Amino acid sequence: MLHGYGANHTNALSGMSPAQSVALTVAGKPLAPMALVTVDGGGGYWNPHPGDNPMAMVIDELIPMCREHGLGRAPQTIGAMGISMGGYGALLLAEKYPDVIAAVAAISPAVWTTYSQARGANAGAFASASDFAMDNVVAHADRLARIPVRVASGNDDPFHPGVVALVAKLPTGSHVEFSGGCHTGPFFQAQEPPSLAFLADHLTP
Repeated sequence: MLHGYGANHTNALSGMSPAQSVALTVAGKPLAPMALVTVDGGGGYWNPHPGDNPMAMVIDELIPMCREHGLGRAPQTIGAMGISMGGYGALLLAEKYPDVIAAVAAISPAVWTTYSQARGANAGAFASASDFAMDNVVAHADRLARIPVRVASGNDDPFHPGVVALVAKLPTGSHVEFSGGCHTGPFFQAQEPPSLAFLADHLTP
């Protein structure tokens, strides 16, 4: 579970703890058994920046550490989930490492279609225009062709135009939830249970 901008591992989820999230009952049914891990990724949108590479930390440190504890080790599988900046990061993680990430759920992902949009909203989101092009999840959505994807966005979310552009390029069969709401806690909290259920359905036999 990747946190949003300004958050950290303690509040990566909105309105609940990791322990509460995996104990949820969704649509009258408890989630299939799974573990949820959070980690601090800083404010750099989970993509590599000079002197900081949270994506490599997840792949080269966090996931191996989890596997040492028996989590995500074959035949078990690994999913990625996030809200806002973390939603973008989860999509990026799945696009970059489709052989590691078996399913992805992004709630209100903070995505843009141009570097100027990204820089205007958050100058630290990408180190350069070339970095944006390399880590543009909209442009590279075809890399998700073999991965179950769930994306949820509120119609009044400022990132919604970017999400619409992303959805247009997602593989056929991706689960998309567009509904009333903005980039706020109530929308995040409403989308967490179905997102967790989606991952549980795709990560367990």
